[in-house]
Amino acid sequence: MLSLNNVTLSFGGLVAVNQVSMKINKGQITSLIGPNGAGKTTAFNIISGVCNLDKGEILFNEKNICQLKPFQINESGIARTYQNIHLFSSMSVLGNVMVGRHTCYSHGLFQSILKTSKEKREEKELRETALEELEFVELENKAGFEAQNLSYGEQRRLEIARALASEPELILLDEPAAGMNSKEKESLMELILKIRDRGVSVFLVEHDMKVVMGLADIIYVMNYGKKIAEGKPKDIQNDPVVIEAYLGGE
Repeated sequence: MLSLNNVTLSFGGLVAVNQVSMKINKGQITSLIGPNGAGKTTAFNIISGVCNLDKGEILFNEKNICQLKPFQINESGIARTYQNIHLFSSMSVLGNVMVGRHTCYSHGLFQSILKTSKEKREEKELRETALEELEFVELENKAGFEAQNLSYGEQRRLEIARALASEPELILLDEPAAGMNSKEKESLMELILKIRDRGVSVFLVEHDMKVVMGLADIIYVMNYGKKIAEGKPKDIQNDPVVIEAYLGGE
């Protein structure tokens, strides 16, 4: 469903992503790993339109998305979370999820001011759908809380709920387990499997190898901006090039 073909991006003299090609298959959990500074988050930023590539192409459902803005990429069916939590901290938990569904919301400013019947109907549907997403991530009892008052693990789950609210076909999760304790990570892994089972494909950047090996169908490995390996978890675990990238050579 998603293809990166010889994607390249440079920042000045630094080639952050160097002729990288990857394919994300529908219905699978795909993981992208590599040491710090390998170019993983930059690859996500290119896919989601935050950064514009220099060379190559990105196809989503056979459509070139390279020239689309981030909101247009979201509308096309790709949602994401960030390595650092990006919530509206003073907004309610429910409000954060409702914002994430804005691409499915059709009434305009005029209808909002006049509180037309269409606007009221859509507002009711929007609220109900947002509550369903909170229930999916087990935060329905925190709907009225301010986002900043959630625990760290709950804030991660809220970000995922907000991303899912736009009804994506593919969700990009950028280090969702970062900063979590072991119990929270186990719960997160269960949630990611639930996301896959509801028909949303998952592309995951993660440093925790237990999480990666326990979830991924296919793993890509980057180092210094280049793709150095791809394969199933058992193949990646035993790949000498990958081992050297993480642990160093002699």
